Amino acid sequence: MSLHKHALIRYRIIDNLLRNKYKPFPTTEEIRLKCEESLFGSNHAEHICISTIQKDIHAMKFDGELGFFAPIKFSRRNWGYYYADKEYTIQKIPLKSNDIEALKFAANTLLNFKESEIFSDFGFAIEKIFNRLNIASEVQDERLKSVVKFDNIPDYSGNQHLSNLYNAIVQQQKIVLQYQKFNSKEVSARTIHPYLLKEHRYRWYVIALDENKNEILTFALDRIVDLKIENENFTIQANFNPDNFFKNAFGITQTKDEPCEIILEFPLTMLGYLSTQAIHPSQKISYFQDYFQVSIFVIPGFELYEKILSYGNDVKVISPTEIQSKIKSILQKSLEKYQ
Repeated sequence: MSLHKHALIRYRIIDNLLRNKYKPFPTTEEIRLKCEESLFGSNHAEHICISTIQKDIHAMKFDGELGFFAPIKFSRRNWGYYYADKEYTIQKIPLKSNDIEALKFAANTLLNFKESEIFSDFGFAIEKIFNRLNIASEVQDERLKSVVKFDNIPDYSGNQHLSNLYNAIVQQQKIVLQYQKFNSKEVSARTIHPYLLKEHRYRWYVIALDENKNEILTFALDRIVDLKIENENFTIQANFNPDNFFKNAFGITQTKDEPCEIILEFPLTMLGYLSTQAIHPSQKISYFQDYFQVSIFVIPGFELYEKILSYGNDVKVISPTEIQSKIKSILQKSLEKYQ
């Protein structure tokens, strides 16, 4: 747990102690003991000292970033702390206008997924948060529509499975899919152990262990005809790491091929664009007098070829020769269509 999060928890503990009508005027040591017990399960001074509590109280009273400005006073008669305003609590602190605008922006961003079942209750949840924070405003602020435009997200089939898949992943429950591959009329049954949901180009995918093949594969949600959650649990493979799974992939496609270094050459007019819009996280740029080269370390596939071709005559594949030949072949076949 971060130090910042510890501080926020201590502030709430102090607030609760100062509002306790049955045990008023807590001392610094009593506050320290309660924080130590709540955060670390002990009452020894191993983690939290008296000076930390004193700094917390000072921050609650004067720190402008926190914005509490708590009316905390010290009673010499009772030798403890109290709120000068008995109705005060940090849980009723109003948000600043920029905080409210940030919340609205985030809410409107996520509401772009409202057609998906898993996000269907999001608007209601945000309204409850706004009510809790005393923000008298609709979640979808009409003003934002005039200054921020989002892409229209296509309503692909399969999104109705998101909620069930998410729950199965969290509960680690097996799933039986009725799955139909692209360009195939055959529907096959697959027993999978779902590990991860991933969105790519507005489409959703589930990364799962295929029980029959004993391989981790990617399944497109729009190819799922039906699914059934089993009352049987699974254990995630110890070597599966969601951060590393797509590390060398380009796009959503995963193969058993080994990644390789791919070098692309561009004119200097493309430098600003590719410096800020990297082709891949592994991207490295080498500078030359009249051009620059981009090096990426990925597993080649059709999504990579599609990306290279999207740069038109501004790109040249330098290496490996296999990728260079593949791109030349695609371009030649395209030219033949116009002859």
